[in-house]
Order: sequence, then C-alpha cells, then structure tokens
Amino acid sequence: MGFFDKFFNKDKKEDLDQGLEKTNSSFLSKISKAVAGKSKVDEEVLDELEQVLISSDVGLDTTVKIIDRIEERVAKDKYVSASELNAILKDEIVRLLSETNENDMEEYAPPADIAPPYTILVVGVNGVGKTTTIGKLAYQYRMAGHKVVIGAGDTFRAAAVDQLKIWAERVGCDFYSKGMNTDPAAVAYETVNYAIENKCDICIVDTAGRLHNKKGLMDELTKIKKSMGKKLEGAPHDVMLVLDATTGQNAIEQCRQFSEATEVKSLALTKLDGTAKGGVAIGITDQFQIPIKYIGIGEGIHQLQIFNEKAFVDSLFNKSETSLK
Repeated sequence: MGFFDKFFNKDKKEDLDQGLEKTNSSFLSKISKAVAGKSKVDEEVLDELEQVLISSDVGLDTTVKIIDRIEERVAKDKYVSASELNAILKDEIVRLLSETNENDMEEYAPPADIAPPYTILVVGVNGVGKTTTIGKLAYQYRMAGHKVVIGAGDTFRAAAVDQLKIWAERVGCDFYSKGMNTDPAAVAYETVNYAIENKCDICIVDTAGRLHNKKGLMDELTKIKKSMGKKLEGAPHDVMLVLDATTGQNAIEQCRQFSEATEVKSLALTKLDGTAKGGVAIGITDQFQIPIKYIGIGEGIHQLQIFNEKAFVDSLFNKSETSLK
C-alpha cells in the first residue's frame, strides 16, 4: 500500500490535484522555461529558479532558503542534471514544510491530551471565506462523530450571523448567538459555557472580519481570546487564521498583523482552486513557523482538506515528469 493509498483516498487526491491545477500549470511551466536547453544545474539555472519561486508567491526569504539548500546539494553531488531539478526542488519543499507542519496526517479529532470541549477561535478579514471555512470544518467534525457548537461572534454584520446559523442547520451542529450589536467577547465566553454545559466536543467561535491595519479592532480580538480563557483554562486551544490564497503576498502581511494581535496557532488557506498563487502556502508557513491545518480546494462541503505537505507537493509537481521533456 503506497503513501497516498494509506492516507488519501482517490477522491481526495483528485480533488487536491484539481484544486492546485492553476498553480501547478503556472509553476511547472516556469520551471520548464528556466531549464530549457540546459544540461546541468549551474548558477544561471539557479538564478532562473529563484525568479520562478518569487513570481510564484513563495516569498523572498523562503526562496533564498530553498535556493541555498539546492546549492548545497549541487555542490555536494558535484554534478546535477537539469532534468533532476524537479525532484530536488520537490524534496526540498517537502522538507521545508515538514519543519512546521508536523501533525498533518491526523483525522478530524481533538487532541487526545485536551479534555472537551476543544475550542477554536477563528479570525481573518472579510472576504477570505471565514464563515464557509467554519461551516465546512464543523461538517468534518460532525462526520467524525463529534458534537459541535458554533458561536456567532461577528455581531456587527447581520449576514454573518444568518450565514453561520444556516451552516449550523445544514451540518446539524449546535448554534449560539446573542444577536446583533452585542459584545463579541461576551458571545465567546458564553459559547464556551454552552459547550461545557451541553457536553460539546468542539466549540468554534467566529469573529468579525477585522481589517488587519486597524489596531483598535485587533485589540478587541485579544479581548475575545482572554474572555474564552476566563471560562475555560487553556481556551482557545487553537487560534486559526483564515487566509485567501488568491491575495498572494497580501496574505503574508495579514498573517503578520494577526499573529501580533492574537498569537495565531494555525492557518486555513482558502480558494486555492481559484488561483495560481498556491506557492504562498510554502512561504507563509515557513516565514511565520505556523502550521497550515486546512486548505480549501473547492466549493463543495467536503472540499476542506487537512493539509498534508507530501500530498500538497505531490499535486504541485504531479505533471513534472512530462513537463520537462
């Protein structure tokens, strides 16, 4: 039984391949041009590869790290052919992602060492797919047999409360709301209390789509986080930042600002199926040393996948052997 047979069923792998198709096509096309007519990996090829990675939204710092590692391998092996470059690059990206994403093969289950309810605070700017991500995540936990409650902490936007309630009804989980224009920190506190009293396994709390350059609003997220901790020691167990992959490098700036305000513990990268900027996943997790937990690769309710760096990179390079011929 192969790696992907064991951890990914055929449908999931096909979804991932299709979700990364735009990034895959762009990425491999650029690599193909970089090595065209070259017989070995030399300084010129590495310079071209550096430009490929940067233009694929991997980011400068991470690109330099990858290029340095490839240079070390080339120097050690003395001669590396251009046709071997894809395999080397693929290996180095997997290694880089593995340094941060250590638990990528777990199923939808709370950590065994945390007594329920397992609490998740979800943050992110408007438009990144935060509400949809919460709904799909609740669905995955429900399908795994867990009792889930969603708390409507975005109390400033009527559509947010309504959309979240619809998701709760759709996936069959509990829903807690205090209505519009109420204190989000109070909603978070009371959602945790509801989870405790109703013996929920998972407690997911939504927040307003904060503009990452508004300090006052970011400070409020810190207040929400503290209010959850007052009700349940250790809560929130996960502060998950939802980022839109289509925004490329802007997602990195959002991650920087939210990390300073809320101590982000994990990332969910959405809309990968709609962009050629999937390389941002590599740079953002490396730069901030925050693991990517979930990736959104389509509109279907099941198309929120647990991030697995080996499967991700395999899909990123899944046409590599024919692309360089």
